[in-house]
Amino acid sequence: MANRTVKDAHSVKGTNPQYLVEKIIRTRIYECRYWKEECFALTAALIVDKAMELKYVGGVFGGNIKPVPFLCLLLKMLQIQPEKDIVVEFIKNEDFKYVRALGAIYMRLTGTSIDCYKYLEPLYYDYRKLKRIDRNGGKFVY
Repeated sequence: MANRTVKDAHSVKGTNPQYLVEKIIRTRIYECRYWKEECFALTAALIVDKAMELKYVGGVFGGNIKPVPFLCLLLKMLQIQPEKDIVVEFIKNEDFKYVRALGAIYMRLTGTSIDCYKYLEPLYYDYRKLKRIDRNGGKFVY
């Protein structure tokens, strides 16, 4: 039940929104501790609180290829499909850069080309650096 997309979800690009994340990565996310403890029963309102705790962006890292919390929250957003207004507020958030990055990636994956141009174009002028974790666990600043 915890790994299913909500019943009234709209298809994204003709498929289940969770399928935008590759199956092997999705499986690793479902098996990781952060997903089971922190992402269980999250709503759109509670995702904001978890997103404010993010310290870096990235995909997977470590020897056994664990997903980072950023990727877990992205999959959770794909699963519950928050309203467009909530995602736009994520993107407009000036205080927390990782909340903004999470909203931007979600909009890029699920939004139309017009939405991407309208909401993501202003992000070109956000010059704050983001920490990214790589497969070896090292953090890079961009």
